Amino acid sequence: MPAVLIVEDDRDTREMLGRFLELEGFDVHTAANGRQALDSLRAGDQASVILLDLMMPVMDGWQFRAAQANDPRLSHIPVVVVTAAGAREKIPPISADGWLSKPIDLDRLLATIRPLVERPPA
Repeated sequence: MPAVLIVEDDRDTREMLGRFLELEGFDVHTAANGRQALDSLRAGDQASVILLDLMMPVMDGWQFRAAQANDPRLSHIPVVVVTAAGAREKIPPISADGWLSKPIDLDRLLATIRPLVERPPA
């Protein structure tokens, strides 16, 4: 069963996405910020894909992505950025395997993450 790590500071969004993805057959882990996400992954929690909010307290999405990309144990995990609609053009660049705008279209979410979790590891 593919695992999704949802890194999102908004509890309602995190819980809604988690419930939806569990119903779709994913093993779901969550973190309220980048620091919690890194700690979870480094402690051995598995993730086939990471859904990453950018604007978070403690450690934002850019800081998380930089740390993840520099960790050989974690750098292979695909990242899909989830951000406010229209914000992509206004934010500093970040390396990602996909982008989704909030509010999240659930069909588009599945269409974005399924190919990422089904591809063979690099």
